[in-house]
Amino acid sequence: MRWRKAMALVLFAGMLASLAAGCGQGKEEGKVKVRVGEVTRSLFYAPEYAALSQGFFAEEGLDVELQTTFGGDKTMTALLSGGIDIALVGSETSIYVYQQGSDDPVINFAQLTQTDGTFLVARDKPAKFDWNQLKGSTFLGQRKGGMPQMAGEFALKKRGIDPQGDLELIQNVDFANIPAAFASGTGEYVQLFEPQASIFEKEGKGFVVASFGVESGRLPYTVFMAKRSFIDGNKDTIRKFTNALYKAQKWIAEQPPETIADAVLPYFEDTERELVVSVIKRYKDQQSYAADPVIDEQEWNNLLDVMASAGELSERTPHEAIVDNSFAEQAMKR
Repeated sequence: MRWRKAMALVLFAGMLASLAAGCGQGKEEGKVKVRVGEVTRSLFYAPEYAALSQGFFAEEGLDVELQTTFGGDKTMTALLSGGIDIALVGSETSIYVYQQGSDDPVINFAQLTQTDGTFLVARDKPAKFDWNQLKGSTFLGQRKGGMPQMAGEFALKKRGIDPQGDLELIQNVDFANIPAAFASGTGEYVQLFEPQASIFEKEGKGFVVASFGVESGRLPYTVFMAKRSFIDGNKDTIRKFTNALYKAQKWIAEQPPETIADAVLPYFEDTERELVVSVIKRYKDQQSYAADPVIDEQEWNNLLDVMASAGELSERTPHEAIVDNSFAEQAMKR
């Protein structure tokens, strides 16, 4: 399997890098530098951008350097090789590493989103949408083994659709190129994150007909994680990082979409404010943003069910094996 072969190479690179990685931090203007890699740039991650723009990380004495690493495999490679200190990516990536038998496992320590963040977009707007309309269609999906694709397939199966038998399923398009592929005519349906789904609606290139987040249920979809060695050597930094995240989560819960949009717009300079407001409202309405950083065991088990349904789970990884909620619980006690 491509993912498992890639992980084997990544783990080897990670072992080499661990000798020199250290904490990956330096003092700048009295703040501790933390390198964070996000799997994509999306309004789905609004609390992360709010923590930056509202100064919550700075209040905790952190200088967060954010980079977008485009894809779960690339993000995990950056983390294991020491290119970043903390990754914002789907929890399934940490499970893949754990299944490889790593001596330095990747630990999930703070949850950002609690549902799938993708939407089903149809090329033609139906008078009334029914999931059975997908049968016999060409479906432009996400990367095999990635959380978006697995959650999408889980939702389709719940609706009585066999992703492999009832669809012409396309999965060989790179994550960053999926919107362009659909725009150029590939597929009758596509699975997209925001704001791309709403952009297509505005441009008349596609129409949102369903939410995979609503269909697949609660799960630790996007989580901040780090190598165990980094956490053990930088507990104060992880504690401060989680404190800042929880401040942002509470702020997001309390503010209207318009206020949140103004806070995150600097990270989406080419996106119109009206569109950003609409997307954030959509995510808030379906409760995609986690209310706190705790990674719930019931949601973790739902994640394992989704992975097992996709055939990507060799064995069920116990919650306690690669989840550390101690920093999240401390943040909430404050």
